[in-house]
Amino acid sequence: MHSVERIAREIVAREGGFVNDPDDPGGATNHGVTIGTLRSLGMDVNRDGRIDAADVRALTRAQAEQIFVEHYFRRPRLAELPEPVQASVFDMYVNAGANAVKILQRLITRMGFPATDDGVIGPRTIAAARDAAEAAPRHLADAYGIARRNYYYALADQRPASRKFARTKAGGKGGWITRAEEFIAPHYHLSAAEHRARTAKWA
Repeated sequence: MHSVERIAREIVAREGGFVNDPDDPGGATNHGVTIGTLRSLGMDVNRDGRIDAADVRALTRAQAEQIFVEHYFRRPRLAELPEPVQASVFDMYVNAGANAVKILQRLITRMGFPATDDGVIGPRTIAAARDAAEAAPRHLADAYGIARRNYYYALADQRPASRKFARTKAGGKGGWITRAEEFIAPHYHLSAAEHRARTAKWA
């Protein structure tokens, strides 16, 4: 298992630099940290008395990594989840917040280990996740990654503006899909043809 700090560095490297895409509901983002996150944390990065896109732009990689470790891993109690899913849940939590936990809760409930899909990691979710990991030690991470990939496809089904995050202009796998598949064993990756078939109904 990689250290949480290393995982945070990898997330920051994957996220890239400053963007302010009008189709991204997160708004201005830098190193994966959104303007909403900075506002919720009260981080006036450039100390000009307000928190806006300029603060997002001024955020350093080191600051982003620290935010991820403290606010997206330790505080939500991701460290108490089974080790095989920690990295993937952490990576998705940065990208999708509590939905990352809800996906896990729904998955382990379907596996027969009930957990309320409230997006909060409490004693019941921790116990259920650990039981699921013990029952299927070699499959829980793959099952979670596949559920995560399905979530992204479904989100793009419902929100046409998000489709560019799931499918490239050339029709290949977009960032959301390749990101999810980084945590899935290669033999569970979709082929290019399967991906095209899954997205064929999109305009």
